[in-house]
Amino acid sequence: MTMGSRTGSVSLAGRFWIYQRERFPLAGFVPLITVFTFSSAAFSRLARGAPGFIPWPRFAVGALTALVFFFLLRVLDEHKDAEVDRRYRPELPVPRGLISLAELRWIGGAALAAALALNLALAPILLLPIAATAVWATLMTKEFFAREWLRAHMSAYLVTHMAIMPLIDGYTTGLDWLAERHAAPHGLVYFLAVTFVNGMVIEIGRKIRAPQAEREGVDSYTRAWGLRTAPAIWLVLLAASALIAWFAARHTGHGATAAPILAALGVLCALPALVFLRTRSAAASRRIETASQVWPLVTYLLLGAGPFVARWIGRQP
Repeated sequence: MTMGSRTGSVSLAGRFWIYQRERFPLAGFVPLITVFTFSSAAFSRLARGAPGFIPWPRFAVGALTALVFFFLLRVLDEHKDAEVDRRYRPELPVPRGLISLAELRWIGGAALAAALALNLALAPILLLPIAATAVWATLMTKEFFAREWLRAHMSAYLVTHMAIMPLIDGYTTGLDWLAERHAAPHGLVYFLAVTFVNGMVIEIGRKIRAPQAEREGVDSYTRAWGLRTAPAIWLVLLAASALIAWFAARHTGHGATAAPILAALGVLCALPALVFLRTRSAAASRRIETASQVWPLVTYLLLGAGPFVARWIGRQP
């Protein structure tokens, strides 16, 4: 009996539940994206000196929309990598027949329609950054009509694909300044730059692999750039993210507080890459991936959520 016939009797909801657990774990993504959205809106409020927070219904819609963005990127990747996955990663949910691309398109389309309707009802102007993100995501799926060239130039591939991160951030920060028809806050460019660099930290970090962990047909930065160059570039980007985050923190009045925390946690996150340069072990590469996920959370908490909560506590009687 094939996998397709075994899963045919299982409901779409049941099969999607298995799919999300393997490819888009909601238990991890929901809190992370909620923190990301809160920190983005909070940074905007702090940077422009606005009191209070955005209306909670708008925040809830914003967090849901950001979650939909990232889920759709997962769905688009399934389409973009379908042939490679079929040939080299048959254990993944789509090639093994758990769920089809058509079903993922249906789920993604329904989620997007709901997000669009909610944004239209609460703040129609937010449809502008949504549209910009959608256009770029479509170009990414088509690999900018230069698939072979991009695949042969991993640096260009990285930059073009991670450019979507500040576009998403344009939406999440726009939950404040754009929805309330204010000028963009001072320091916004640094916040967007942090998101862009953090995207590269995450992307490279999850594709640094020990020699024995490389797989035929599966891209990695260690294969493209070398076992020393890939982690070295990752370290440079980690340092750049910390520096840019400090510049952003200065625009909320928290630069002095953020500097030692960014420095200390940056060193801790850098340790796995330093170990990998010496050992080239699979364990060290996995720890780099973990550090790549922790570091963005550190920066967003320092730039938005942390200072905002501190301000709120300080104003309590």
